[in-house]
Amino acid sequence: MSWQQFRERVNLYLFKNKERALGTFKALNILITLSAIGTMVWMYGFQLNPADEHVAFVLIKSSFVFYVIQYIAKLIYDFNPREFLKRTWFEGLMMSILVIEGVAYSVGGELLISRIFIRLGLESAIGVSTWFIQLYFLLVVITEFVRNSDLLPRVRLNPAIIFVLSFLTIILIGTFLLMLPEMTYAGGLPFVDALFTSTSATCVTGLMTVDVATVFTFKGQFVILLLIKLGGLNIIAFGGFLSLMSKVGVGVRHHQVIEGFVARDNILSARGMLGKVVLWTLSFEALGAMALYFLWAPGIDWPSTGERLFSSIFHSVSAFNNAGISLFTDGFYNEGVRTNYLVHWVLILLIFFGSLGILALFDLFEVRRLRDRLRHPWKRIHYATRVSMYFAFALVVLGALAIFFFERSNTLAGQSFFGQVTGAVFQSVAPRTAGYNTVDMGAMGVPAIMIVIALMYIGAGSGSTGGGIKTSSLAVILADIRSAMTGQERSVLWKRTINPKLKSNAYSIAIIYVFMNFLGALILSITESHILAMPGRSLMDLLFEQVSAFSTVGLSRNLTHLLSEAGKYTMVCSMFVGRVGTFTIAFALAGHFARERYRYPDADLMVG
Repeated sequence: MSWQQFRERVNLYLFKNKERALGTFKALNILITLSAIGTMVWMYGFQLNPADEHVAFVLIKSSFVFYVIQYIAKLIYDFNPREFLKRTWFEGLMMSILVIEGVAYSVGGELLISRIFIRLGLESAIGVSTWFIQLYFLLVVITEFVRNSDLLPRVRLNPAIIFVLSFLTIILIGTFLLMLPEMTYAGGLPFVDALFTSTSATCVTGLMTVDVATVFTFKGQFVILLLIKLGGLNIIAFGGFLSLMSKVGVGVRHHQVIEGFVARDNILSARGMLGKVVLWTLSFEALGAMALYFLWAPGIDWPSTGERLFSSIFHSVSAFNNAGISLFTDGFYNEGVRTNYLVHWVLILLIFFGSLGILALFDLFEVRRLRDRLRHPWKRIHYATRVSMYFAFALVVLGALAIFFFERSNTLAGQSFFGQVTGAVFQSVAPRTAGYNTVDMGAMGVPAIMIVIALMYIGAGSGSTGGGIKTSSLAVILADIRSAMTGQERSVLWKRTINPKLKSNAYSIAIIYVFMNFLGALILSITESHILAMPGRSLMDLLFEQVSAFSTVGLSRNLTHLLSEAGKYTMVCSMFVGRVGTFTIAFALAGHFARERYRYPDADLMVG
């Protein structure tokens, strides 16, 4: 028998059994995956005795063996193994790591990655290394399972509903995890505080009812970091995720919502967008973490190198995703980092670039586009990128000047001139997107607080993780106001005519944000009457808290921990609606898009 005949017989045998074998693996995959996830929750969420730890470890190892065998089976049953390896390179890489680690553990009784951490002086992070492997591996397996399963509905669903439900799912899972005994030093967290923390982290807001530094264990802080990262995968990544993984039909009428998410290009062409977004965000966060690691003030007493590394990663991810959650009590107003100005400037850059939006970052820093602009100097950055960047820079400058003028003799007093400038810029950048602060917000004067509220209301760039009405809406409204004041028939912004639909959307968003913040502040004035009765407290404090929550900023005048249970639920709703967007909520509830095929007579009104 020749080699060719042998191959043909093998292929025929594989073809006969392919459907049955892969179907069996698919069915087992459901059980094994659910078992592995449940085991990991049991393993890391509860205090286990040595016997239980051994059982959990055996279950995890067994699931890993199954996943490796399943991957090899898929490779064998694929008639083009080379293309299969190219198509599943990431999963294959993880499988290879697991096999190598499994052999190393069986032979030497120790993971290779643990040895690497020891040589780097990160003994305290050894347990973290194994957790990273397990989490990333399960993520790959679940992704492959969802992509290849037939469990997802094959109906045409409103993308807005999927978007809202995805956030709700992450928030509820995060709430459950944060309530586990091992997540806090006290052995558990009340539901309302767990829900508040999960919502704040997922919606990248930053408001906290408890102190993250002292209440949560490392495991709890790690869960918060994951929630920030998942919530920070912005709208573009969500569009790419849907296109790549789900089998949900996207009708032409639904493209209005999707285009609002993506801001450019058709969703059906976004197959590689998710991976690209993840790679770029991880790159920015890695650079930020590296800079923070080497720039922390010498006076900070780190328990270990691993603690310093984790803190650098946490704050870099939190800043770039505009979350504003800190591992320092009192945030960056903490005594140990209050005058760590170089760290402040690293955070300023991370927050600023994160607030521009991922498409703007692609446009500004993608190598292909940079080379194209160098070869053709007449080519410019995209119009939307210019609007986002120029208006963001103008807001930073104007806000910093105003805060420096109002606070130089107040919260900025006693610092060097460089420190005062840094503080003014920091307090101008952070309020638009992230809840970090280097001064006592409760001690700020009313004029500066009003400036901060205005910056929170405006928010970040479209397509970013920040909230607010967005700089693009501000640009459109200012262009329209200018045309009205100069008597022009058309609104023009940088030699581009603003169409009426765009103006209508911008004004609608601005008005909705005013109404929702008014409604939230009204509810808080009822539920938080005990705060209003405190000396030195006023409605301004509640309004500040509400705008901060709805714009997903996270700044507070030191009263989040004073909120009643009703107030906490009110803030949870504000953070959630502010994050997913009021228009998205409206589309999700409407379920369809009505089109008017008629026109009423023009209205004749005197305005103003």
